[in-house]
Amino acid sequence: MKVLHINQSDISGGAAIAGYRLHQGLLGQGADSRLLVWRLKTSSDRVDSAPRLAILDKLTAPITQQLGLYYINKLGTFNIPKHSFYKNADVLNFHVLHGASSGFFNYLAIPSLTKRKPAVFTFHDMWSFTGHCAYSYDCDRWKSGCGKCPDLDTYPAIPKDNTHIEWKLKNWAYSHSNLTIVTPSRWLCEQAKQSMLNRFGIHHIPYGINTEVYQPLESKQCKSVLGIPTSKKVLMFAATNLAENRKGGDLLLKALQSLPQSLKAETVVLTFGSGGETIAETVGMPALNLGYASNDRFKAIAYSAADLFLFPTRADNLPLVLQESMACGTPMVSFKIGGVPDLVRPGITGYLAQPEDIQDFCNGIVQLLEDKHLRESMAQQCRAIALEEYSLELQAQRYIDLYHQVLQKNSAAPRE
Repeated sequence: MKVLHINQSDISGGAAIAGYRLHQGLLGQGADSRLLVWRLKTSSDRVDSAPRLAILDKLTAPITQQLGLYYINKLGTFNIPKHSFYKNADVLNFHVLHGASSGFFNYLAIPSLTKRKPAVFTFHDMWSFTGHCAYSYDCDRWKSGCGKCPDLDTYPAIPKDNTHIEWKLKNWAYSHSNLTIVTPSRWLCEQAKQSMLNRFGIHHIPYGINTEVYQPLESKQCKSVLGIPTSKKVLMFAATNLAENRKGGDLLLKALQSLPQSLKAETVVLTFGSGGETIAETVGMPALNLGYASNDRFKAIAYSAADLFLFPTRADNLPLVLQESMACGTPMVSFKIGGVPDLVRPGITGYLAQPEDIQDFCNGIVQLLEDKHLRESMAQQCRAIALEEYSLELQAQRYIDLYHQVLQKNSAAPRE
């Protein structure tokens, strides 16, 4: 079984990390897995940069970007079949094919790429079936064709509303492609079934996580390692950029400000990512910002030091940070948004507040922080669910089974 993953990056960003973990899981199961990516961060003979035509891309980018039609100038995508990774692959696995305005992949190449090799397309957000956005929030125009976009600034932001044209171009590309869809969350699965991609088989396969690396560690020892007094309770929050609106950093600050003064006095806020340096002075609580962390073992120490993991997201698929927290036995407080309820199960693994309801979110923090026995019960259930439902081995085997199904179906299909 030879699999070629095509992704925006190998390890830069949540979707890249999710794809790379799958790659590692497949290798562990004996599959021959390789990656072609735009942003290359690792060094391996199994990972390489995707083909590009840099000069031509640079010349045409101002035109397509001004039109709000990103990525269709990336003609280097059509050279992927020349790469040895593609030539040797049995099946392709697309992941994130979009990015900022520059991007790396031309989705109009999907028909030609999948004519020669069948492909699984793993969704990490909604971009694949919208007119431009990665998350549509309350808008459902993507169901019928987009156009008259209510929010051009939603990532990836566009300067001109050609969302109907992009939607039509994607629809054309998919109508000529050989794809099988995978969604990590039940929520995204339901969204996909209502989209232009409902012409394909749609499968739900959650992300997998290395439960040997992400596991509960002795809390007091982890606090000592991080320089946190062992008598303190710890609230943890993580995001690549804590100021990103989608991740709800502003909601977190308001919730923390609303905590009882007595609880603030005995609690430390622990953060990963940029932008956490000013939390202490903003909310009146001691805070420790660990910056951007890529080391899994170090992250497991932080999760294990925390009493609760807070995640006030406004839109998400199946957040890796929640999965990591669960595997480390750390209960979670989040909003009932997107795929979050797959992981944050009320009364079992954490507390689910109503979207944008700061007081409800604050109530969840107080309830769990003040009930040690409930937290301990949730911690055990978090770990048990991670082992049973989200192991890397289980995810890899599910993908291998799906790849076999796709290849079998492809070999049985009549040739033109």
